[in-house]
Amino acid sequence: MSFPLRLFGLVLVTSLFSTSVLAVTFTVKNNCNYIVWGAAVPGGGQQLNPGGTWTFYVPPGQTGGRVWGRKGCTSNGPNQLSCTTGDCGGVLRCTGYSAPPNTLAEYSLNQYAGRDFFDISLVDGYNLPMSFTPVSNGCNSGPTCPAQLINSCPGQLRAQGACQNPCTIYQSDQYCNHPSQLSMYFKNACPTAYSYPRDDPTSTFTCPGNTNYLVTFCP
Repeated sequence: MSFPLRLFGLVLVTSLFSTSVLAVTFTVKNNCNYIVWGAAVPGGGQQLNPGGTWTFYVPPGQTGGRVWGRKGCTSNGPNQLSCTTGDCGGVLRCTGYSAPPNTLAEYSLNQYAGRDFFDISLVDGYNLPMSFTPVSNGCNSGPTCPAQLINSCPGQLRAQGACQNPCTIYQSDQYCNHPSQLSMYFKNACPTAYSYPRDDPTSTFTCPGNTNYLVTFCP
């Protein structure tokens, strides 16, 4: 996707708001029983063994980004990492977004009225369960997708170690701008996650600006 959130199609000017913008802390935790290579832009990447955590900081003025997990990875040298799913150009410390299919945690910080907007998106497909939880500012509601969607993935959406989204495959109005029988496979399993690009009403969450967040693989 060209921008982390499809929120209302708005382009917002943060200088209009007086909220003091601070660095935001993101903690990524791997609750899976297998290794996941965490990835974030901004943030880079890090190997996470089962139970492992990784913390990075999003600096003031950085308004949007993504966090995801990579699986089936092989290191080919310093900062060289080739992954079956979630690969970001063959490097460990990502500077660009991943190639689908993979589960995404997306965010835009200090936007309209100084608030953060965030979501879990399956629009680029699914490769592992994930939750995205605010952990400060009294904000405690966030999206989650704890379901295992690979083994039961519809045949036309199956990929190695992942399940593709029909919008990614077909790139058509039928699958990208409207709910479909195929997108409902994702929505039924993960009601609070994006299942197609315009799935805003049940999939967008918001917190006050300067909130810190926890992204959990296999919540």
